[in-house]
Amino acid sequence: MKKIYPDAAAALDGLLSDGMLIAAGGFGLCGIPELLIAAIRDGGVKDLTFASNNAGVDDFGIGQLLQTRQVKKMISSYVGENAEFMRQYLSGELELEFTPQGTLAERMRAGGSGIPGFYTKTGVGTKVAEGKEEKDFDGETYILERGIVADLSIVKAWKADETGNLIFRKTARNFNPPAAMAGRICVAEVEEIVPAGSLDPDHIHLPGIYVHRLIQGEHEKRIEQRTIREA
Repeated sequence: MKKIYPDAAAALDGLLSDGMLIAAGGFGLCGIPELLIAAIRDGGVKDLTFASNNAGVDDFGIGQLLQTRQVKKMISSYVGENAEFMRQYLSGELELEFTPQGTLAERMRAGGSGIPGFYTKTGVGTKVAEGKEEKDFDGETYILERGIVADLSIVKAWKADETGNLIFRKTARNFNPPAAMAGRICVAEVEEIVPAGSLDPDHIHLPGIYVHRLIQGEHEKRIEQRTIREA
């Protein structure tokens, strides 16, 4: 099956619809599928739900889609760098399902592994546990968390081969692999595509069975918090 597409718009052709659930990779500003996010913005779909560690910043990452009012709900673990996210949430314009960071990663991994739910101690006794089933194991209380199965996954990797095997760089590996697994369809953008067989199998982080479409592009290297010493 041919997986390589010429650009983000072509790779998303026929996949976007109003009201869909999208799992997006990225950790802070590292590993954000920026080209695919821009194509979603330009596609004009609305009422989207995003499962993502964060929403980027106001003018980068999913923050762009908040500015254009294309996002209805965020399933996120960290929202601290986006003023527009905060404004929309506090004014009631944006729904938020706040999820502990490890729980969010496991919810996506579980969904991609065919696991409908799992029990965790994280969040017990807090607002995170409200409305969720509780069960005791060995004298400890756990809450049931549901796996996430998204209509579409968008991820960003460092390198891929022609069959979609992916290698991620450093922090970009945190959320991109489970986000890719969670989608019924996964589209990946990468910095380099190499011939099949070029990658050491021991270095592959995500097998190509999870990746349906692939693009190569130029990416912006942003710094989320720039800190310097005084001269």
